[in-house]
Amino acid sequence: MPPKPKFTREEIVEKALELVAQGGEEALTARDLGQRLGSSARPIFTVFKNMEELQGEVRHAAMRRFEAYAGREMGETPPFKRVGMQMVLFALEQPGLYQLLFLRENRGAVRFDDVLSELGETAEVCIQAICRDYGLSREKARGVFENVWIYTFGVGTLCARGMCRFSQEEVEKMLSTAFRAMLLLAHADDAAEDASPELIP
Repeated sequence: MPPKPKFTREEIVEKALELVAQGGEEALTARDLGQRLGSSARPIFTVFKNMEELQGEVRHAAMRRFEAYAGREMGETPPFKRVGMQMVLFALEQPGLYQLLFLRENRGAVRFDDVLSELGETAEVCIQAICRDYGLSREKARGVFENVWIYTFGVGTLCARGMCRFSQEEVEKMLSTAFRAMLLLAHADDAAEDASPELIP
């Protein structure tokens, strides 16, 4: 009979998440995690096959934390803008977890779809909100989401890397400007498609 685990999966993942939040992904080693648990590294491997399996669980836990963070209320802020703002604020407040989730190399990614699939339910919620609130087709809403997400990702990366620091008011203004620009472009494309061919430059 295998030995009874000294710690549960949840306890190990929570401590691992703390390590990553404080020191980045490179801080998650079996030795340091064992110390954080007040033990050797041995109990970790009675629960997980290897560090790769544990790292996968930590990424899932970090995404759940981000999704809970992104779902927090922000007064009258529209859902899509709220998620963007929360993404940047998450980068400011949880740079280690932001880097774990969004700054990992994805060797298999060749299209934006590959990135989109890692965003969990957040992307779908945003696209549906843009369709509903701004009268865009799903294709147009997705285009707006992709472009504004790329901009938001850039701002968040600057913050997570400690290269810039913005106030909540500055973040709100920056994302509003980017979103309005993409929305105007989407509606302008619709108008151009409806215009006579000779009126299109």
